[in-house]
Amino acid sequence: MNNVDLKYLFTSADGRIARQQWWIGIGILFAISFVSTLLFGHDGLVQFIIGILMMIGGIMLHIKRCHDRGKSGWWCLLLLVPFVGLVWAIIDLGILPGTVGANEYGPDPLGT
Repeated sequence: MNNVDLKYLFTSADGRIARQQWWIGIGILFAISFVSTLLFGHDGLVQFIIGILMMIGGIMLHIKRCHDRGKSGWWCLLLLVPFVGLVWAIIDLGILPGTVGANEYGPDPLGT
């Protein structure tokens, strides 16, 4: 894990990230969700605010991964389709490799 910039990972829609960074981000979001549920339960204002912040962070994460695959961030709208969105995210964002070399969204995050 080579120096993952968490601020960039969850707050910016610019650039590209590799699969490893995407999986790390997903793991962090799941861990935050688990801990916040243990601490604050399933409902309430604090849990609502944490959920909104996690949703924004997740969207930024997915957009950057789409960029690495050479696709627009609008592809993330597929996540709104039940089951299909989950399968798409796991296969397209989590398993398939990104574009080799620079593309219109920035340089290759792997440096190849």
